[in-house]
Amino acid sequence: MAPKPHQIPQKLGKALKRSFFARSVHDVAPELIGATLLVDGVGGEIVEVEAYHHTEPAAHSFNGQTPRNQIMFGPPGFAYVYRSYGIHWCVNFVCEAEGSASAVLIRALQPTFGIGEMQLRRGLQDERMLCSGPGKVCQALGISIAHNGQALDQPPIAIHARTEVPDVVAGIRIGITKAVELPWRYGVRGSRYLSKPFPLTPRS
Repeated sequence: MAPKPHQIPQKLGKALKRSFFARSVHDVAPELIGATLLVDGVGGEIVEVEAYHHTEPAAHSFNGQTPRNQIMFGPPGFAYVYRSYGIHWCVNFVCEAEGSASAVLIRALQPTFGIGEMQLRRGLQDERMLCSGPGKVCQALGISIAHNGQALDQPPIAIHARTEVPDVVAGIRIGITKAVELPWRYGVRGSRYLSKPFPLTPRS
């Protein structure tokens, strides 16, 4: 379901096609900051992501293809959804050429569309807390294993390009125990909607 006309921001960017994701995960990840993710018209601005590459041990694909991660090994521009700690769904965008098995984890959004629906799904009112973590994003947007393998440019999913380049900061990924030194987490500097603040660093 597309957003109702009165809900559409004045500067909502063009819809991203699968070809957008057919590039290095390290190019795609920071460029997703500021883009808008919608599922059945509910969602918001992406404010935090993490990149995962098949060559490093934190990636689900590092040890090869399994029934769980097979979507990562397919063509780019599809959703890879998995259960974290047996509790929360997490959504990733598959990037790079087929077989590369690299993806971007969506960690946090600033809610903009369907906030009432998100509040019902999450059972809380605080907009800042609705999508401030990968599991929260999926619960708020109604993403589950049913979306695994779904094309990112076909209903119910829509991703709109950013129209302005935000102040993007990079840092180490969080919630992992391997390859913890890699600075592959990206976000909007100072955003209230991050899952966790980035360490204070000088502006480049």
